[in-house]
Amino acid sequence: MAQQAVTPQSVDFSKWYNEIVYKADLCDQSPVRGCLIIKPYGYELWEAIKGGLDRRFKATGHQNAYFPLFIPESFLKREAEHVEGFSPELAVVTIAGGKELEEPLVVRPTSETIIMDSFKNWIQSYRDLPLLINQWANVVRWELRTRPFLRTTEFLWQEGHTAHATAEEAEAETMQMLEVYADFAVNDAAIPVIRGRKTDREKFAGAMHTYTIEAMMRDKKALQSGTSHNLGQNFAKAFDIKFLDQNNESQYPWTTSWGLSTRMVGAIVMTHGDDKGLRLPPKVAPIQVVIVPIFKTDDERSVVMETVDRLSKELSNAAIRVHVDRREGQSPGFKFNDWEMRGVPVRMEIGPKDVQNGSAALARRDMPGKEGKQFVPQAGIVAAVQDLLVDIQANLLKQAETLREENIHDVKRYDELKDVIEKGGWARGWWAGTGDDEGRIKEETGATIRCIPFAQPGGKGACLLTGKESAQVVLFAKAY
Repeated sequence: MAQQAVTPQSVDFSKWYNEIVYKADLCDQSPVRGCLIIKPYGYELWEAIKGGLDRRFKATGHQNAYFPLFIPESFLKREAEHVEGFSPELAVVTIAGGKELEEPLVVRPTSETIIMDSFKNWIQSYRDLPLLINQWANVVRWELRTRPFLRTTEFLWQEGHTAHATAEEAEAETMQMLEVYADFAVNDAAIPVIRGRKTDREKFAGAMHTYTIEAMMRDKKALQSGTSHNLGQNFAKAFDIKFLDQNNESQYPWTTSWGLSTRMVGAIVMTHGDDKGLRLPPKVAPIQVVIVPIFKTDDERSVVMETVDRLSKELSNAAIRVHVDRREGQSPGFKFNDWEMRGVPVRMEIGPKDVQNGSAALARRDMPGKEGKQFVPQAGIVAAVQDLLVDIQANLLKQAETLREENIHDVKRYDELKDVIEKGGWARGWWAGTGDDEGRIKEETGATIRCIPFAQPGGKGACLLTGKESAQVVLFAKAY
């Protein structure tokens, strides 16, 4: 039973991605347009993302809560920019229990409004601040063009919502949570990201400032992988949230919100995957080591499985996520291809000769062929596998960093930007343009300003479009 090949990335990256997420058993199609069924393997990957983030949230003092899925329509209308930004994407319930509702209910697109309504009741004094809340939930945004994990009508995410006594505290929170996202992306997902601020044209509806981590996928497109918003006092004023400060004077708090979604699953697929399938960083891989027993006779089976079970237990006791492929009727070659497709970092092969020699064959997913295969003594298998997982994690990050650095190009003029974008890279250059200028470039090239990077060269230069003097460089790229 041969495995069906996938479309190579070099032929059609989009088609490759769409095939991979299904063949690797991450998801299945849904009878509801634009929605996705996340299968157990895909959900375990999401759970690894969730776990890595949740630990970081709690370490920074945030608590999890849950708020209703349905939001009164009037709540969204209280912050004008916010409702305008989300209006085209809203799903609205007008009939429930067989009766028309007095007020329509919006299916949660994001929870600023309903959470702010609660904050109004919870915040009375400066002693109630800061208020640090996070929610793990699903949201609905009515998308016209959908793609598994990257853009679906319903998706899973976390959304943090906080309130602070001063503008400085709110800004510090916004930046802290962006750094939490960046730390997870780099150290767990092995995705190098660029931290920066969104332009006013690209910021979150209702925010004062939006900060982002931007990642380069293997087709050189950008993926916004997590955002953190300083909402100023906009929502506090819209929902009349007030507190008495230390001078017993009434003040509006400063609020923030920040979110990261199942889009991160897509980011991991597109940052690391190759033409054989997924390549999962060990820290987030549902299975870190798969053991494939190899035997022909019942006698060989008995001897091999005894060793396999012993080694599996040793690895499991060392908190290594291990799976033994006990499927019958499939050749070892089929199993190798299947686990390569699923992106398991390490494959261990145990056959009669390995049992006799007291060794095990280890094949690493990040290195193809003989280069990535080694034979190690069974006696030190735990240490050997642990070292290998650390090395694979680092190597995947290094490969992604190299790809990114090779494909960011400094440009001085608009024609140079056009050329870079057309060839599929990111263009970095001085910028003093307006929102209308951004719109024109998007219309003409398909590229947007991904961010104003925090890491700036210093000094000043001539804007690539207008020629005006500028003190900041920006990154342009096509994006998902």
